[in-house]
Amino acid sequence: MACPSFVSAVRLTPGDDLKQGLLKFMTKSPELTSAWIQTCVGSLDKAVIRLANATATNKNQVLELNERFEILGLVGTIDENGAAAHLHITLGDKNGKVYGGHVMDGCTIFTTAEIVLGTSPGIKFGRAFDKSTGFPELSVTTLPPPPPLSKVIIFAVLIAGAAYFLSQSST
Repeated sequence: MACPSFVSAVRLTPGDDLKQGLLKFMTKSPELTSAWIQTCVGSLDKAVIRLANATATNKNQVLELNERFEILGLVGTIDENGAAAHLHITLGDKNGKVYGGHVMDGCTIFTTAEIVLGTSPGIKFGRAFDKSTGFPELSVTTLPPPPPLSKVIIFAVLIAGAAYFLSQSST
């Protein structure tokens, strides 16, 4: 089923935790049910990422790096009302070496993280434990379409939020 989508944005500031900052933004933005990352630029001064070789029985293959990185890419989903997030990141160090993996708590913003989110009132993301992987995996619920007036209200709230964000970033 095709669903209309809307855009929102947030800027995280120096010292913020990347994952927790996104979850906090979602809990303070009731117009956003679930979301996905559309783009992100910024930098970290500490990265904590789980590597691809993690399994249900070996979940702790974590790389912790204490240096400055450019955020080259961020992708993922954020569950309803910021309950959880599944995020992957690609980072570049000062020599151009690239690192990537699953975002863990502890990734701290160096200068900024400018994140654009997509959302749709027609879908809801959640997590359900999957015995075959040993991890909570994405579950998608399709919601009934809202009445036309609520689409207008949601759009107006998102526009107001974007205007507020822009006014705050210029001060």
